[in-house]
Amino acid sequence: MNCFYALTFSANSQLIAAMNPYPCGNYGDPQKACGCAPAVVTKYQKRISGPLLDRIDIHIEVPRVDYEKLSGDRMGETSEAIRKRVQAARNIQQQRFTSSQSDMICNADMRVGEIRQFCKLQDEGQSLMRAAMTQLNLSARAYHRILKLARTIADLAGSEEIQSAHLGEALQYRPKLMIG
Repeated sequence: MNCFYALTFSANSQLIAAMNPYPCGNYGDPQKACGCAPAVVTKYQKRISGPLLDRIDIHIEVPRVDYEKLSGDRMGETSEAIRKRVQAARNIQQQRFTSSQSDMICNADMRVGEIRQFCKLQDEGQSLMRAAMTQLNLSARAYHRILKLARTIADLAGSEEIQSAHLGEALQYRPKLMIG
């Protein structure tokens, strides 16, 4: 007798990936010229599917770092200050979801109903999102991911509401090059 079983294991994961946007890796580099033909670039970029890219929340271009910046004293926010800000945002999220009697622990866990409840946009934000959806041809998945990310950015800033600046920052993290 054949028996089939299905098991579900809960897991949270975080994907961090890197790739060159062009085969040569030199596009936009002030020190090296990019010699890639447009057809070669398109073929290279199509190696990663659009639906996969759509599931990655934050896309950041990282330029070449000069020797002086690498070898000099570090400037900017300390790791301890960043840790405190992130912990404060996580506390806000934990309180948000505890008070809503939800099984979620952070913004990334939100489903559509929670996104509608906790990611409301003011009129200016609605206009910005409407324009972004049209101009960037965003999918429904991208729309919801942007709202969750904007909610997290607002939490990091200690803001109860998602401001246009938070939404604008979240939109900046969408991929610049969308695969056809």
